[in-house]
Amino acid sequence: MSSYLNMVGLAFRAGKCTLGEEAIVRDIQAKRAYLVLIAQDIGASTRKKLTDKCRSYEVTFREVDDRDTLSSAIGKTGRVAIAITDRGFATKITSMLDESIRG
Repeated sequence: MSSYLNMVGLAFRAGKCTLGEEAIVRDIQAKRAYLVLIAQDIGASTRKKLTDKCRSYEVTFREVDDRDTLSSAIGKTGRVAIAITDRGFATKITSMLDESIRG
């Protein structure tokens, strides 16, 4: 498991994650979400809805692994998006993802 996924698991266990499309949108609008992780295999309309919301509210988002990988990081099934609601976790996960892209 990638190290950013371990950090997502820690954030989830710490109660610093939001799950479910509507709850994530509410947290984006309320400025409670600092990072939104979106699975590569998310549906097109859900992807558009979440990325549009993130852009209009200036919330960082990253497209990550598939739904199974994302779901297993938090011990749930069928999760296509996770919002991180803690600035520290969000900053750390973002830098880990950006590092892995740079190689």
